[in-house]
Amino acid sequence: MQEINKLLSEIDTDSKPHSGASQTEAGQSERRQQREPNSPDLIDAINQIFAEFELAYHNQYHKAYGDSDRLVLTKKYWLECLADLHPRQLVAAARQLVKTQDFLPTISAVRRACERGYELFGLPSTRDAYIEACRAPAPKSAYQWSHPAVYRAGKATDWFLLASEPEEKVFPVFSRYYQQLCDRVLRGEKLDDPIPPALGSSPDKPLSFAERERRLAALRDKLDV
Repeated sequence: MQEINKLLSEIDTDSKPHSGASQTEAGQSERRQQREPNSPDLIDAINQIFAEFELAYHNQYHKAYGDSDRLVLTKKYWLECLADLHPRQLVAAARQLVKTQDFLPTISAVRRACERGYELFGLPSTRDAYIEACRAPAPKSAYQWSHPAVYRAGKATDWFLLASEPEEKVFPVFSRYYQQLCDRVLRGEKLDDPIPPALGSSPDKPLSFAERERRLAALRDKLDV
């Protein structure tokens, strides 16, 4: 295991963008560097994934990775191919595959599972979250949200704008806020549920058309959408 960790650790050096590297590669490297120190790193995630694969697919696993040198090279290759994904997302996707797939998963299967990553953490899709935020009745904080991220994204976007402006104007703003919140959830942050209003509190006065336009313009400028 120490030898595996040593070889896998070399990825950090090998995968740093060279002078001719693309902006995408540089961006992936930057995202890896920005991950908070308390989150499991990619090496731990890959080791955990393969440990679970061994338990779940014992005979298949040892037939495919019975040679220790081959196992080290395989883990290194998986790390290179999955380095742009968050460790918690990888582990959750692999766990879901173990529960639903009869055969040893491939890199592409793990990536496809990660593309459905929001639901792995109880998060609705961006489209479903937007529809939920638009349809939720007042008071918003008392509604039973599918996830606190939906409420926070709606509140950040502005409830009046969601209720009164066309989708082509508001959805990009909501989407940006929601994706930022989902990223925080994927990094392990727990978002608190909204606090229902006190009894007897009155709803806010609706905004005028001019104020709604001003707020929407300000939000679009802030988020560059």
